[in-house]
Amino acid sequence: MTTIDETQALEQRLAALEERLAAAELTATRAQDRGAVDNVFNRYMHYHNAYEDERIIAELWAQPGTPGMWSRYNNVGRYTTYESVTAYHRGRPRPVGKLLFHYATTPVIEVGADGQTAKGIWIMAGLESGLMDPGVARNVPPWVLSGGDVDGKPVWAHWVWCKYGVDFVKQDGEWRIWHFRCYEVARAPFNRDWISFAKDNQESHDSQLAWFGDDGVPVFLPPVDEPVETEYHPYANDRAQTLEPLPPVPYTDFEDTFK
Repeated sequence: MTTIDETQALEQRLAALEERLAAAELTATRAQDRGAVDNVFNRYMHYHNAYEDERIIAELWAQPGTPGMWSRYNNVGRYTTYESVTAYHRGRPRPVGKLLFHYATTPVIEVGADGQTAKGIWIMAGLESGLMDPGVARNVPPWVLSGGDVDGKPVWAHWVWCKYGVDFVKQDGEWRIWHFRCYEVARAPFNRDWISFAKDNQESHDSQLAWFGDDGVPVFLPPVDEPVETEYHPYANDRAQTLEPLPPVPYTDFEDTFK
């Protein structure tokens, strides 16, 4: 027969095994969530490069009515409603001859203790290029063009480097983008370096320019909903680099650190 001491020992072993199993399941869930969050942002970048913005809205952004949604791209202001956040993506053109190639690296991702929110940062490098109708080219700032032409159309071709700070929320078991911020680090046309281009890049960063559409026609961002609380500036010759955004750290209670 099993003694009381033996029964108690078995119960203790069983309790310890249950604790280890629960810890293993939590670790597995956290790893799965981290991978899913990384996939959401990487899908965003693939869709963005291919002008599949309706898929970004349908598959990646949080659902309509989600409290606290926002996006920000420069120092002009923030978008704070589902309609204004997704307006950036609606009607985005797929211009003939335009190449957009952004790729993201160096993720730091933390999933909240409750598994319902997550924070991540990424570094992006890439290029943007296309042709511009000569009539359009006469009215754009000189820093836009890169020199030369193809078939009588001026060329614009830029290097670009950015950082992204993104918050995510889990909805119906799927991770979705909740807050989105782009921090442009540097940019330069192919015929210039980013050092000499820094002042022109600040002008670009503080404008409402969104992209160049068909025939290189400038397309501007929608009106913002509110001003920014703090400014961020791309590389400049008279400023030292700062650690912004801060890499996320493990957390229990969500904090809107990218705002």
